[in-house]
Amino acid sequence: MKIATYNVNGIKSRLPNLLEWLDRERPEVACLQELKALDEAFPAAALREAGYHALWKGQRSWNGVAILSREPAVEVRRELPGDAEDGQSRYLEAAVDGVVVACLYLPNGNPQPGPKFDYKLAWFERLIAHAQALAAGEHPVVIAGDYNVVPTDFDIYDPRSWRKDALLQPQSREAYQRLLGQGWTDAIRHLHPQEPVFTFWDYFRQHWERNAGLRIDHLLLHRTLAPALVQAGVDTWVRGRPHASDHAPAWVRLELPPAPSAPAGRRNDRSA
Repeated sequence: MKIATYNVNGIKSRLPNLLEWLDRERPEVACLQELKALDEAFPAAALREAGYHALWKGQRSWNGVAILSREPAVEVRRELPGDAEDGQSRYLEAAVDGVVVACLYLPNGNPQPGPKFDYKLAWFERLIAHAQALAAGEHPVVIAGDYNVVPTDFDIYDPRSWRKDALLQPQSREAYQRLLGQGWTDAIRHLHPQEPVFTFWDYFRQHWERNAGLRIDHLLLHRTLAPALVQAGVDTWVRGRPHASDHAPAWVRLELPPAPSAPAGRRNDRSA
């Protein structure tokens, strides 16, 4: 099973890029972030024609997450627990072929300090609390998405000009390490411990052309899934296509036994 995460940076404007990637790479599951579209604008028909079912949670102008799958998914939850007043579309969780897939778009947090950074850290604490419950269970889980955290200086081309950015703040990095401390495996770093791997190159100062990137898109594996990890990487060619997102898809390939029965959930009425 190939499971990927891809911040599309606007699903309406990047739909051709998304469809090209799906056709070429054929992941079984794809977690999308930053849809920047309301629910009714989600291109479910085009994705179904491409061979993918979809669960999604949109939002006007920013945010929005989706889970695409070759086989139908069973929705588990549509929001991160811990704040009933949080209206931002940043979390979606579903069961696909016996694996729970959590798709997240963690807040950016800039500018910091300030309310946006406070929200980032509060959202991170909610994620840590929910992930602890997932980690304690026996069901296989992947938590995939745009975490907006550069875990270490090794995960960025040059940290000097980014020291004040929310992605590199000690609080952000410490929260990410506490998450890993629950027993999650950072799949890309696990298989590429000595190799610079980037998933994001912004649009300024020829960062893509110079490979001046950051690793902020991560796939974390539950302890029951880590032994099944056989490959992990980034489809960097996607970033070089015309009108590309500033992210490239990151992915894992797992060798899984036959799927067990899925946990209790419900099919989404927005499934395509």
